[in-house]
Amino acid sequence: MKWFLLILAAVNLFAFLLYGVDKAKAKKGAWRIPEATLLLAAALGGSLGALLGMELFRHKTKHLKFRVLVPLCLIVHIALGVYIFKSGLLS
Repeated sequence: MKWFLLILAAVNLFAFLLYGVDKAKAKKGAWRIPEATLLLAAALGGSLGALLGMELFRHKTKHLKFRVLVPLCLIVHIALGVYIFKSGLLS
């Protein structure tokens, strides 16, 4: 369980940093991180980090697909986490 939580924290930190880096690049007019990569980071377990990055950096908050898909991923991840915890899969 400890390793699972550490990996989950790392994935969320990575997603958060991706959103921050992409926002910084957007301000400079530099090469950008593809939207598919940002969404994939959220879908692969980094939904909380992605959502926090969106809010803190005010990045991608006007894009409907981000406003819908990132919170939806978070809801799915929470539900999955509750299921895993209650079923004892990681005991």
